[in-house]
Amino acid sequence: AAGAAWGGNAVFLTVTDRVKMAVSYDSLGRFTLAAVLLIYTASCFYAFEYMDHEERPESFFAWFFISLGAMIAVCASANPVTLYCFFEFATLSSMPMVLHDRTKEAVAAALKYLFYSMGGALLGLLAIFFLYHFAGADTDFTLGGFLDAQKVAGHEGLLLGVLFAGIVGFGTKAGLYPMHGWLPSAHPIAPAPASALLSGIIAKAGVLAVIRLIYYCAGAQLVAGTWVQTAWKCLAMLTIFMGSMMAFREKVLKKRLAYSTISQISYILLGLSCLSQEGLQGSLIQLISHASAKGCLFMAAGAFIVCAGKRRVSELKGIGLRMPLVLGCFAIASLSLVGIPPMGGFTAKWAIASAAIADGSGILSFLPPVVLIISALLTAGYLLPTVVDGFFPGNAGGEEGVQRTAQDAQEAAKVKDPSLLMTLPMALLCAAALVMGLFGSRIAASLF
Repeated sequence: AAGAAWGGNAVFLTVTDRVKMAVSYDSLGRFTLAAVLLIYTASCFYAFEYMDHEERPESFFAWFFISLGAMIAVCASANPVTLYCFFEFATLSSMPMVLHDRTKEAVAAALKYLFYSMGGALLGLLAIFFLYHFAGADTDFTLGGFLDAQKVAGHEGLLLGVLFAGIVGFGTKAGLYPMHGWLPSAHPIAPAPASALLSGIIAKAGVLAVIRLIYYCAGAQLVAGTWVQTAWKCLAMLTIFMGSMMAFREKVLKKRLAYSTISQISYILLGLSCLSQEGLQGSLIQLISHASAKGCLFMAAGAFIVCAGKRRVSELKGIGLRMPLVLGCFAIASLSLVGIPPMGGFTAKWAIASAAIADGSGILSFLPPVVLIISALLTAGYLLPTVVDGFFPGNAGGEEGVQRTAQDAQEAAKVKDPSLLMTLPMALLCAAALVMGLFGSRIAASLF
């Protein structure tokens, strides 16, 4: 079965003649699988030490590996029904990691994540129902779509409406406005390894579902030039700007990174909304670049909490003098998110902006690059000062400053970089972001 799944479809459950559960790895599935394995491997080694400071590590790792299986299955899904089932399973298996602390806040955040994700997936299921109704004989994922043109004729308006519902529904997992509310609640309350997974790769299940829905089920040509493309692009730009602004205003580091995720994942959705090969390739580069950089940032935030007890951005002044390796990785990952060459974030944003300009749709061709530049400036504003203040804290003035300096001296004897189990995964993710900057265009181009 494994060999069949790699070279073709492996059907493991037949519901009806048209509804079958099957797995298969095409080029897109293999690419996203590589991203899943990268982030899960780094998070696993990081969690070995991090979870020593948490209760119930056995429960955490159990759900960790169950969710890994679910994400592998999402990547391997061969048709929309299989994708939907494993998409829901990925939500159910990752929710207990948000719930891990079992506090009132953790329960509320986990339920919010569950309701948002499952509610959005139901909108995606609505689109899948209609796609199967208008499909040809084969309903396996096919680049260009599997719809029957004769069945679709005269029903384009209905199909566009349900496709937009599917984009918003599956986009819920990716934090697309207005269904983004679960991210700032779930990320800060979850353990750092879970936050790295949620932001780095589990949220990308929504991106993969959107790609499959538009590019592999309906066909990009059906949506191109319609109100769905316009609304999709506008929602993505609004989410980018809103997420960046909220991150800029936030003072708690993990919550700031959660708002940043809302913005950065919508870069991927913006590239997809261009409905071009260049936009798709730029989105895939951003998928791994953001997964690597944001996974590293959440791991660094977890290290600050475990090693120094620091959660707020204002508390991190001078932290680089005590934890230079962690803050160094934080700095490199931040450069990728901002879009500084040669990091992957720059390569992805360049491709997405180029695809938007080449789209030739009036103001919507030139507005995306402007939004990307504004977002990059805001990203620099909420990440880079942390790095500067961490390495160059300056001198505190007055008697209060002297007291703080004495307190810092006492803390400095206790605070230091964590072991290699926590620092090497961060370095690995920084290297992955650099590799995507140097070779991402070639890798993405080879997929299609």
